Formats: sequence, C-alpha cells, structure tokens
Amino acid sequence: MEYKTIDDLGDLKGKVVMLRADLNVPMDENFNVTNTARIDRTVPTIKELMSKGAKVVVTSHLGRPEGKGDMANSLSHITKDLQKALGKPVVFVDDCIGPHVSEAIKNMKQDEVLLLENLRFYKEEKKGDENFAKELVAPVDVYVSDAFSTAHRDHASMVAAVKMRPSAMGRLMEEEVNALSKGLNDPKRPLIAIVGGSKVSTKLDLLNNLVKKVDKLVISGGMAHTFMKAKGIDTVNEANSLVQMDMLDTAKEIMKTAEANKCEIVLPLDVVVSKEFKPNAEHKTVDLEHIPAEGWSLLDVGEKTIAAINAKLDECKTLVWNGPLGVFEMKPFDNATNKVAEHAAELTQAGKLMSVAGGGDTVSALANAGVEKKFSYISTAGGAFLEWMEGKELPGVVVLKK
Repeated sequence: MEYKTIDDLGDLKGKVVMLRADLNVPMDENFNVTNTARIDRTVPTIKELMSKGAKVVVTSHLGRPEGKGDMANSLSHITKDLQKALGKPVVFVDDCIGPHVSEAIKNMKQDEVLLLENLRFYKEEKKGDENFAKELVAPVDVYVSDAFSTAHRDHASMVAAVKMRPSAMGRLMEEEVNALSKGLNDPKRPLIAIVGGSKVSTKLDLLNNLVKKVDKLVISGGMAHTFMKAKGIDTVNEANSLVQMDMLDTAKEIMKTAEANKCEIVLPLDVVVSKEFKPNAEHKTVDLEHIPAEGWSLLDVGEKTIAAINAKLDECKTLVWNGPLGVFEMKPFDNATNKVAEHAAELTQAGKLMSVAGGGDTVSALANAGVEKKFSYISTAGGAFLEWMEGKELPGVVVLKK
C-alpha cells in the first residue's frame, strides 16, 4: 500500500502547514522535559517544511487531561526544548482552535514556528469530532500527520482533520511505516520475533498473529511461564512464577497453531530465580527441573537460554522485538535482555540482520543495554506499534493511503 508523503504535496511556498506531531514527552515535577527523543525526531519534518517555504504550525497532545485545561499537561512547558532542538523561534499559543489561533497565524514571521496548546484539552479530540477537526484546520492550507504513536486512535486530529485538507504523512511516520513494513509485512527471511510481557492475556492478539507470520518466536518474560507450564514443566507454579492457570489451554492452542504454520517457538531452557524482588538480591541459575517449588521467583532466563536465542538470531535475517526477557529494571535481572540485545546489535551493525523494536518497556530495555542506536529501527510508539504487530489496520495510517 502506498501512502501520501511530503513529496506529494507540491509547492508549499507561502502556505500554512499544520503538523500533527507527537510531543507527548515525559516531564519531572518541575515540568522539565526528561527525555527529548520525541521532540528531536519531529524536528527533521519541521525543518523540511520550512525549507520549502511553508509556515509551520505544530499541534500535539500531552498526557491525559481528559478534555479540560490542565497546566500540568500544557505544551507551553516544552516550548524552550522545541526551540533549542529546532534552532528557530517557537511561539506558543494558549489554544489550538479559534480566533486566537487564527490571529497568531496571521502574525507569523517566516522563520517562526507556532506551537499550539494541547489538543486533548478538548474532549472532542478523543471523540473524533468532525466539527472540532474543521475548527482545527480552518486557518491552515495543508495538513501533515507525523504522530505514528497515536495512529491507532480514531481521534479528530488523526483522521477527520486529515480528510479536510491536502494531506500527507511526515518523515517520522513515513520512517516508522516503512520500517515496520520491512520488519513484518515484507521481511527478509528467516524472520524471528522476540515477545515479552508479564501476562499471556495482554498479548493474545499479538501472539496469534505472529505464529502465522514469523519463522521463529521467542516467548519471554512472565508470559513464558504459562507456556512452560502448558508444555508440561511442572516445576513452574503460581507460588514461584507469573503463570496464568486459566490460560494454559490458550497457550496450547497457540503452540498448536505455531506448529501448523511451521513457526518454531523458543522457550526458556534455564531460569534465574531469587528470594526477593529487589536489585542485587540473592539469586541463582537453575535448570527447569530444579526450579524451587516456593520461596523463590523466576526473574530472568539463564545462560543456556541466552545462547539458544543468540544462535536462533544467527540463523535469521529479520528481527522484530517487543518486550524484555526478564525484570530488566533491576540488576542483575537485566542480564539476558542485555546480552541478547547486544548480540542483535552486533548482527545489525555487521549487516546480517534487519532489527526493528518498539514499545515503551522495549525502548527502555534497549537503552539500558546501550544499543538503542545500533538497531535498524526503534519505534517510539507503544500501542500503535503493538497493534501493527497484531496485524490490525491503524486508522491514522489508512487515512493517508493514496
């Protein structure tokens, strides 16, 4: 499927372009931005539009203000960070629709960028309200959507507004869609997926889609415990793991579907157990038949499992990764995630592997491993990345097809 990009917009000189960005960045208690990644990744699209002679008006959501003004979620807090990243003056407007916005656009200087207030201060945004979308785009000529992370939502700024003006996806969304298409829709094979998470029940759609698409599927994190139990590993129980007893039949069905589709499922061969859920707690690595019945918890996988996963990576040409292998937030239970991430990064850098990763925990885990710049592509999207992997159509992407 081909999508409209900035290249399809024609001459932008003198035109007012609204850019729907994702500036939903984390802030501390003093409203200082603690991670500027999403701001930094928006800048290339803004600069390109400005270089084409467009006047750029940036709009976004921030946090969950639930349809009312909330200074804690005001985009005014990120003005200085956007200005620093852009190297151009950024003028903040304390609304996103109405005469105040129209007036600010009329008074724009060519080298300025306007940053509008949080879209979600209006409940109509999340409802996908067409009248709100009309007001939003009223003072602009062209609409560019660059917020892939919100593309799974049928919000006014993601769908209705796109239909009301000549529109295209920005460079970041284009990059995301191309990378994910190469990773899952049209990959070089063999294709391997690593999927982690605490519960099978939260990733059912994902697992059911992947076993029909990938050649090898590594199931990790707490949800691997349910698959281990379903496979007959009786040492895994509710006292020492995150096994979901009510999901055993579901896990068996997923394994059956995998077998029918010639998808190899990779489960732990050994585990790291600890008596306490805290950093640097007493721990040991045990084979599956020696997992203690109680008093110890499964917090990571061991060296045998790491070696097995890395060996599978060596056989593959494409990797899609969502979710850590263990409790990566606490040392030493980040060991498996780090070692597998490092190996995937080495293969990627050597040109042997196309690696795509995404989801909040995954991005944090790969940053913890120090490899976030060594993968082919890391998506900043959470829910949208997951729904793409589940095989679902994203409203904010579909609306941009040619």
